[in-house]
Amino acid sequence: MSTPRRRWWLALLLVPTLLGSAACGDDGDSSNDSASGGNDQAADLPTLRLGYFPNLTHAPALVGVEQGIFEDALDGTAKLETSTFNAGPEAVEALFAEALDASFVGPNPAINAYAQSDGAAIRIISGSTSGGAYLVVRDGIDRPDDLAGTTVASPQLGNTQDVALRSWLKDQGYETDEAGGGDVSIQPQANGDALAAFVAGDIDGAWVPEPWATRMQQEGDGHVLVDEATLWPEGRYVTTHLIVRTEFLEENPDVVKALLAGTVDAIDESNANPDGAKEAANTQLEELTDAPLDQAVLDAAWENLTFTADPIASSLEKGAEDAEAVGLLDPVDLDGIYDLGPLNEVLQERGQSAVADL
Repeated sequence: MSTPRRRWWLALLLVPTLLGSAACGDDGDSSNDSASGGNDQAADLPTLRLGYFPNLTHAPALVGVEQGIFEDALDGTAKLETSTFNAGPEAVEALFAEALDASFVGPNPAINAYAQSDGAAIRIISGSTSGGAYLVVRDGIDRPDDLAGTTVASPQLGNTQDVALRSWLKDQGYETDEAGGGDVSIQPQANGDALAAFVAGDIDGAWVPEPWATRMQQEGDGHVLVDEATLWPEGRYVTTHLIVRTEFLEENPDVVKALLAGTVDAIDESNANPDGAKEAANTQLEELTDAPLDQAVLDAAWENLTFTADPIASSLEKGAEDAEAVGLLDPVDLDGIYDLGPLNEVLQERGQSAVADL
């Protein structure tokens, strides 16, 4: 089995091809140049290249892009370009290739990026979302014992839900491997493909983020076998946070602080005005995937998410331990992975409580 470090070098070789296709998200080219400005002064501004995913677990990013919140926050500081990805490993590959400056991602890809670069490549600078990940299965699977011999999907090998699935199966006594063998076959695939496969009966379930978990229930007659929140203290765990290339952070601290101000604004908007935020998020999803969510799916999935700037650092440590246990990560010291100083400046300027790292 190749080590994460070897996979990193392979990723660097593949990233030019990746950015030609994966930046499209699930269903087509959704690369979006939303650069602010349009005058001579704007031409001299640095560009911030921001990544996010067409998932409701990235709702603050969807809202921030659609409502122009990020553009407003960056006005006079930087131009904004956005790209979307299916899962975290793709976004990390773009960061490694210096084709992306910051991205909303799950915890395990951030851990991998930090480990593979000996702590040099990235920093976690904010939280975004907690909750919203589930193992949804077909009729006839009602307990862990029923999973023997089945095929289940995850968004991508090594992404947050993939690690959660492998770790949970290991705890249930099942063996799995990266090639799809073992007692339960894990078949990583894009979320949209997993939904289609589940509806067609080609897979037996999937550990996926929202809105895909709700869609599998409503469109594929699936049911929840595992709500990941039940596996965490008080049900709190990081699903999505914001990372930045360390070099970009060091060279553009004002730009990063402006991005964080926009992130907090988008989180606050998502919490204070859920109806407007849902509409904005759904408009983005329609642009990125060519189809809006059904209102019933949107409403049900939204209730499963908590939007917070707190990165819930304690859950990151557990995510690293789980990745090590299933053979997807070598032991890693996470000391230094967070740089929450700029975020806490933004929060304290607004009279909000500071958040803590490890």
